[in-house]
Amino acid sequence: MSAAIIDFDVRFPSSTVTVKELHEVSGVSLPEILEVTHCEEFPVLADYEQAWEFAVEAGRAVLERTGVDPAAIGAVIYAGSGQWDSPIWSPAAKVADELGIERAHCFEVTNGCNGGATALQIAADRIALGRTDYVLVLMGDRLSDMVDRADPESKPLFNFGDASAAVLVGKQDNGFRLVHTAMRTDPTWCDYYSGEYEEQRAVVRRRGRRKGLGDAYAQNFAALAEETLAAAGSSVDDVAFFLMNHSDRNVHNRVLETIGIPAERSVFNYHRLGHMGGADTLIALGDLVSENRLTPGDLVLLATSGRGFSWAVSALEYRG
Repeated sequence: MSAAIIDFDVRFPSSTVTVKELHEVSGVSLPEILEVTHCEEFPVLADYEQAWEFAVEAGRAVLERTGVDPAAIGAVIYAGSGQWDSPIWSPAAKVADELGIERAHCFEVTNGCNGGATALQIAADRIALGRTDYVLVLMGDRLSDMVDRADPESKPLFNFGDASAAVLVGKQDNGFRLVHTAMRTDPTWCDYYSGEYEEQRAVVRRRGRRKGLGDAYAQNFAALAEETLAAAGSSVDDVAFFLMNHSDRNVHNRVLETIGIPAERSVFNYHRLGHMGGADTLIALGDLVSENRLTPGDLVLLATSGRGFSWAVSALEYRG
């Protein structure tokens, strides 16, 4: 029996940022900002809110629904960009403490918005090796804090929002079986974005004007989808849904076209949410579950990306 996502939960902060606010601070026109956000407002952390607190809420909900004893969890992995709520600190350990998980190995994975997929692979490997029966994977970032909203050059990042998630991975025959994950990094893009410190916070800056990132997304996702489907013994026609990071709607459509998957076999939340970090594909997956759009045996691909640039395509089989 292979590892599976037994349950998951996503939590949103209470505050929002609006397109009007972005326009007033940056001077960029409303239509130009809407070309990036596609919605009038989306969730971001308020000044008094911490990402780890929402990860605790999501984790507690998952443990309560599944009835899994915290003592059975052998690892807690917190995934994101590395810009945690406090520097030189372990949010994984903090969440574990709040949830009464006392003997697990708690650590962080930093691969940007691809960190969640990376953590899930680590979790699946630990379970396959017999090192533990359960792993709690958490995703929680402060993406909105990393954007300089006064900088017109940062417009491509104006849709960065915040959400936290918890995923319980275990060796059970229900939920979503983790079939295969293929990942790769093209390090020639490593300097396309990088951060700098301003007024005691890290902000992201785009460096230079190198073209071709959209091509890189389409090519890498297509290659990884092919590799993952081959490992699963499946084809594109077998894919029930292809869910992708919510960072750029144009790239989203282009990737679907390149792979040969119609738009109706994906989920688009651009009308109501920004780019919610590593939680994007879980939000879409949750929509499919809540809307009863999945049938046992359905194959779902999750396409995620992160700074580096790194890409991943993960295959899940819905077991009900």
